[in-house]
Amino acid sequence: MTILPALLQVRQLYDSDPSMFKAAGSQAARLSGLGRTMTIAGTVVFIIVMAILLFAMWRRRNEPAVDGPPLPVNETAWVLYGGAAIPALILAGIFFLTLGAFRSSRLPADPALTIEVIGHQWWWEVRYPGQQVETANEIHLPVGQPVKILLRSADVIHSFWVPNLAGKTDVIPGHENATWLEADGAGTWRGECAEYCGMQHAHMALSVVAQPAGDFARWIRNERAAAVAPSDSGVLEGMHTFLNAQCVYCHTVRGTQATGTVGPDLTHFASRLTIASGTLPNTRGNLGGWILNPDRVKPGTKMPAVQLSGGELQAILAYLETLR
Repeated sequence: MTILPALLQVRQLYDSDPSMFKAAGSQAARLSGLGRTMTIAGTVVFIIVMAILLFAMWRRRNEPAVDGPPLPVNETAWVLYGGAAIPALILAGIFFLTLGAFRSSRLPADPALTIEVIGHQWWWEVRYPGQQVETANEIHLPVGQPVKILLRSADVIHSFWVPNLAGKTDVIPGHENATWLEADGAGTWRGECAEYCGMQHAHMALSVVAQPAGDFARWIRNERAAAVAPSDSGVLEGMHTFLNAQCVYCHTVRGTQATGTVGPDLTHFASRLTIASGTLPNTRGNLGGWILNPDRVKPGTKMPAVQLSGGELQAILAYLETLR
């Protein structure tokens, strides 16, 4: 399995590339405006400074150096205004714009709901404490409503960043941090860990799905329910194979004897967009490769390889595909 084509397929799941300049929410729009202003100001200053430098080099080359009195008044003014006063004004303007961007990042007084996000090496645990819902690597939220995100780490320092919706917020062990998200319209965006956290830091992503209120309410009701017991004999065999494999020591499937808490909750696994924390699209082939040899997909991952025969693997895949 080659990772690059799979990552390109994952990118196609999102409405746009993860970029602060493609804002899809009010907080991101303020940060995007600040970023554009700083980029334009920096570019203009760079061009002016380079032009002055080139002019000075040209004049120096055509006029021999002569020891003499101090600089004339007009050249002293260039140093005073160009080297001190004008940069001070530019920096002061950017400072006040930055303060405005910070104000836009303040937590809303009355969020529509609160979501807990816990960073692990290298995946995201997502809980809706008021709804008794737990999932992984995927956040769903209602369109046009501010959502508070409580951030904690289970191991090392991570950083939560959804560039299209908000600025980044550090996720620190032993400390609860908070940020908020709000999407202007329905869509799906990619989030990242923005703080180096180990070997698979680059493959620690998550999806943020903004839905109309009715669709979000239906998603919550579905996620709150336990897994449906299979009626098909082949799928039932897959469930028994799954429950007798080592999977149950790490994963939970509510409504079954699988109650592991080391890895992601799999109760509604088949409805998720990706597997391996945003590394692969959630397809049968990718899932089979991930189960048999996860270290090939994410070297250093804490998920162990599962020793299964071909028939056992196909039975488990058939069962996992029903967990919607």
